[in-house]
Amino acid sequence: MDQLALGSIGIWLGVFSAIMFTGCLYFTLTYFEHLKKGDDRLTKQSKLFAVITLFLALGAPGFYQLYIFTQMMS
Repeated sequence: MDQLALGSIGIWLGVFSAIMFTGCLYFTLTYFEHLKKGDDRLTKQSKLFAVITLFLALGAPGFYQLYIFTQMMS
């Protein structure tokens, strides 16, 4: 891949990461709301989605950096 395409992917990955962080904040806040209400099913779902969105927000840029690193070293 040429340098311009890799930079463009990096920009969109930053936008994706910001959206996932926002989703993580939303699900974390709804987790506390459902915890206060005592709804076990919604509490578990909110916690699960908060963890998934946090993993995507942190994991996607990490894997992209690993890919870029391997491309630079080869």
